[in-house]
Formats: sequence, structure tokens, C-alpha cells
Amino acid sequence: MKQLSISQRPAVDPDLPVFSQTNPVLARIYATRGIHDLEGLGRNLKELLPDETMSGIPEAVERLVTALQRGERILIIGDFDCDGATSTAVAVLALRMMGAAEVSYLVPNRFEYGYGLSPEIVAEALKQAPDLLITVDNGISSIEGVAAAAEAGLDVIVTDHHLAGASLPAACAIVNPNQPACGFSAKSTCGVGVIFYVMIALRRALQQQDWFRQRGLELPNLATLLDLVALGTVADVVPLEQNNRVLVYQGLQRIRAGFCRPGLKALIELSARQQHKVTSADLGYALAPRLNAAGRLEDMSIGIECLLTESEQRARELAATLNDLNQERKGIEQEMQQQALQLLTSLQLDDARLPYGLSLYEPEWHQGVIGILASRIKERTHRPVIAFAQGDEGELKGSARSIPGFHIRDGLDAIAARYPQLLRKFGGHAMAAGLTIRESDLELFQQAFDSEVRNQLSEADLQQQVLTDGSLSAADFNLELAEMLREAGPWGHQFPEPLFEGEFSLLQQRVVGQRHLKMVLMEPVSGLALDAIQFNADMEQWPDESITRVRVVYKLDVNEFRGQKTVQLLVDHLLPA
Repeated sequence: MKQLSISQRPAVDPDLPVFSQTNPVLARIYATRGIHDLEGLGRNLKELLPDETMSGIPEAVERLVTALQRGERILIIGDFDCDGATSTAVAVLALRMMGAAEVSYLVPNRFEYGYGLSPEIVAEALKQAPDLLITVDNGISSIEGVAAAAEAGLDVIVTDHHLAGASLPAACAIVNPNQPACGFSAKSTCGVGVIFYVMIALRRALQQQDWFRQRGLELPNLATLLDLVALGTVADVVPLEQNNRVLVYQGLQRIRAGFCRPGLKALIELSARQQHKVTSADLGYALAPRLNAAGRLEDMSIGIECLLTESEQRARELAATLNDLNQERKGIEQEMQQQALQLLTSLQLDDARLPYGLSLYEPEWHQGVIGILASRIKERTHRPVIAFAQGDEGELKGSARSIPGFHIRDGLDAIAARYPQLLRKFGGHAMAAGLTIRESDLELFQQAFDSEVRNQLSEADLQQQVLTDGSLSAADFNLELAEMLREAGPWGHQFPEPLFEGEFSLLQQRVVGQRHLKMVLMEPVSGLALDAIQFNADMEQWPDESITRVRVVYKLDVNEFRGQKTVQLLVDHLLPA
């Protein structure tokens, strides 16, 4: 359904300095990603940007110090995704380390209240009689909610990373690297990173006041929370620029060394990963979906409690519940995806006539899963996609996913400017957003969305560009290089895991696990036979015994089975040669 263009990353100047005694393949990979020395890798906590450049931190710290001195009740207002869950856990755990008398959390149920600090959530919060509200991973657009809190006599500290609108809430402090005039250069810092920075600044302020010694408290080691920071950062698919790489690398090192929350340990075990070898991909594709399943289907407090508990037994119980929810989510998602594809087929449109911006809706779609559905359809069609589900009476709630070149939040803002009454509310960032419209306005919105995408994207933009790191020689298919590449990250969004391409003879092909294609490929020059697998292969095309030569885009990986390690190719794209 989508068009694919495979090309190699632009060559770099061979005279540029690279790491001494570095494998030439790895040196080339780093160089094409702008890394030419050890400092650029982003692995040392000393390389983190200073918190002093993040606007709003002094005001937030001043208010938090007052809250601690007065013994105030602090209530964290979280979000129902993995970034929101880890942000909530970091805030609760850090404040407890600082000696907070009473700190708890409240996460809106997405089906009853929707996203953010709404007036309805403020009403729920008041039942707990808090003195101070702190939003994490939300709040920058909660103008009405902050006003409702102020009317009730509550101060609000907003910590968020989403793009700000034309107006800001009247909070006592706003900490958000993406708010106007903030000088913090790591704009890709996600919600858990923002609250972590606030806690770093708070600890320093308290230490300067001799707070911990006077109260007989141990100086908090906030590095113990980096496992949560790493998970939230990877899960939110923010760009892994240098500052984020430091946070993720340090978090992974702690997890591998066994210093992680019992809940993370339980999720790792349950997802059949090896803790001492956990990678950023494991965080993103194994742990995060299980946590997210709670917020998608039930209540994210299940996930947050899994992260907060100190009991390994309780952690295993909660992780098992999360795993069951994730299995349920997968079943719902697969059914919805089939319905969406049937909907596209029923339109009887070829690629040339398919809308540039797709807006899809079925009355029975599950509100908690439409984000994943939009992502899956986006992957198949390579164009911006919004999936809608029924919301409150007469409303549809949508979840949007975009492609490079189309800033989805700004696109929605442009539609709102052109049709002031069309969008009830919206928010998000470049690649993902949420919105609410009237059900009666669906057709108008579909036309407006497609028109806005066409204004910004050309037909060429709808062709997926796959950039590879070139080909490997027969001598490169070895365990040493495969393990080196695994350890060379952390890899992630905008710091992609090495991807190679080549043509191979297809010796064997068979389906395993219902949707995965297991293959044996032969490197044409040396005759070397290589195991390969493509997860979630197109079962309408494969296996095909008539195809004996293929063009493959793949990652070089290590397969471990019964104590034996062998090289394996993880196939991203498979095309007849």
C-alpha cells in the first residue's frame, strides 16, 4: 500500500576524526550520526545540560521548598501513558526522598475525564484535600483546570513538554522546555525528564539550606530514579539527542547492574528479556506496551503502583495484570486494524487517489487503542492518520500520528484557525496529537485534514524514505560486530539503530508464530548461509516459493538459543530482487 525508497545515508568526510581503535563499520555509523568523539556519545551524567537554563524551575523550587517546610499535602496529576506513569512515579518517589509529609497522585481515567488537568479532575482532586497540585507530562494547555484550582485556593505547578498554545495557564510555576522563551536547548526532553530536572534543582536548594542534615534525612540519590527516566524517555519516542542519550544510557546501565525498581524487574522477567542485557528497544517494545495497556484499557494507577511498590511479590502480581491487559489490547488492536484496512479497501481507491491525510472512524472502536491503530495504519500507508472513537455524547475523540514533514499539532492548529468551531480541543507535538470533534462534523473534518496535509506535503513526501548504513561484507557477519552494535547505543528516534541493506539468495522460508517469516539467506559472494527473521511479515505476500532472490534491509543481531549464540538478521523490509 505504501511506496518505498531505499537509499544509503550520505557519506561522511573520511578525514573527520573518529574514535581510535574503533571498528571501521561502527566508526562509519557514528560519523553519519554526527558523533566523532567520546563526549558526543552522551554517556556521562556530567554532560547533562544544567537545570538553570530551564525556565520556571526557580519558581517551582521555591514553591516546593515552602510546601516541604509547611508539611503540605502534595498531589501529583499524571497522565495515562508510559511517560505519564514514569513521571508520576519519579515525582512521588523523589518527593518522599526529600521528606515530603504526604504526597500522592491522581491520574485521569481517559474514558471519563480525558487528558490533563481539567476542571472535573480538579473537583476530584479536592476530595483528597491537597495544598499543592503538580502536573507531570500535562498541564501546558490546562487553562480552565488551573483556573478552577486557583478558585478553590490551590496553587499549581505545571511540568510538561508538550507544545504551548497561544495562552498559558496562570500557574504559580510552569516548567516546560517548549514554552516560549525557555533557554533549555534540549527541547526533546519528555515529561519524565522535565520532572527529573525539577527534582535535581529541588535537592540542591534543600541541600543549601541544610535541610537533610537538620532532619536526619539521607541525601537523596536521584540517580536511583534513572531507570524510570530511561523507560519514559524511550517510550515517548522523543528524539535521542545527546542529553536524552545520557539519561537513557545511565538508566540502562543501572537496570543491567540490577539496580532498578522491582516493578521494572518483574516486567523484564515477564517479557522474557535478560536484565543484564536490556536495550532501549526492550524498553520501547516490551516494557512500555505493558505499562501503556493499563491506561488504554483500564486505569493507569495499576502501572504506577507497579513502578512504586517496594515489594517484589506485589510487583510480580501487578506485572502479571499488566501483561494480561496487554494481551487483551493486542486482540482488540488486531480486530480494529482489520476493520480499518477493510474500510480503506471499501473506498476502492488506489494509492494515487487515497487521501493524503486519512481520518478513519468506526463506532465500535475502542477509545484506548485508537492511538496504536493510527500508528499501524500510518506505517502501512505512510501518510498522516487520525483514528476516531466515540467519546462523550455527540463527540468523537481522535488520536493522530504523523510522518516526517507534517507537524501534526501545528496542522491541527491551522485547521482550527480556518474553522474556529470545528475542533473542540486538541494538543500534542510533531508526530502525535489528540483531538475532539463533534460526530456531525466528521466529514467536514476529513476534508479539512486532507486539504491541510496536501498544503504541506507533496506526492514525493508520501513515499517512505528508508536510510541504511550501506552493505556489509561477508567478513562483517560475525558475533563480535553484532554484539558491538548492540552495545553501541542507546539507539532510538533520530539516533537510529544501524540498518544495512543487501541482496541475498533466499534458500528457505517458513512461517513461525503465525505472523513471522523465518528464512535462511545466502550471501552471494562468499556463499555464507545466514539465519534471518521478519516479525509481523505480510502474510499476503510471504512465503512465496517462486521468489529465490531478495533485497533485504536488516539489523545485525545475536540470536541466543540453548546457550548458543549465532548471528541473525532482523529484517525490516523484504523485497523481491
